[in-house]
Amino acid sequence: MNTNKNSYIIIYSAVLVIVVAFLLAYIFQALKPMQDVNVALDKKKQILAALNIRELGDVESAEKYKEVVKADMIVDANAQVIEAGEQGGENAAFKLNSADFKAGKLAVYECEVDGKKKYVIPVYGMGLWGPIWGYIALDEDKNTVFGAYFNHDSETAGLGAEIKDSKAWQDQFKGKKIFSADGQEIAIAVKKKSDVKNPASECDAVTGATLTSDGVSLMLQDCFAKYVNFLKK
Repeated sequence: MNTNKNSYIIIYSAVLVIVVAFLLAYIFQALKPMQDVNVALDKKKQILAALNIRELGDVESAEKYKEVVKADMIVDANAQVIEAGEQGGENAAFKLNSADFKAGKLAVYECEVDGKKKYVIPVYGMGLWGPIWGYIALDEDKNTVFGAYFNHDSETAGLGAEIKDSKAWQDQFKGKKIFSADGQEIAIAVKKKSDVKNPASECDAVTGATLTSDGVSLMLQDCFAKYVNFLKK
């Protein structure tokens, strides 16, 4: 083949692209099982963080999750159990995502910490720049927050990203009530410090991150509204 022709350059480039694409696809498939394990482990750590169990290594986190999570249930909006889950659950609610949530499949992690029953509920929403999410652990009364963990895709470092980076900000949710005093409304919310009127259920917003804080507040309101029947059952 005449290497000086344009056709040679085109054919050579096409072959090179195909070979590189094949290699990348092969590497991706080869590494996918490892990636899936890491994603699952990270999710377990987030659930444990909501239960105030943090700073564990990878092996310890996996073992602790298997110990404290008694079942990863799936329920519907009427609090009917769709799937009961299992100890150290990884095959029922654990597999759900925000799309399943929107479709009406609600994840509930039934846990036990220091001999006391807890429920962990995932929440999904939108921040200033992209998706935000988290896990809220509730006491057995299904009304009192035991712990909280939040995460994000792209919030601003030092501002909106504090919902993930600041343990102190997450800790202020402990002891807050999901429902109003009369039990009729979802009361948990995030507000500017000057606007907090109900300290039993309202938390201070992140300073300088009003829109992200509003996103967290709306996320909690919308998500817990779907769990009302389960929480009151």
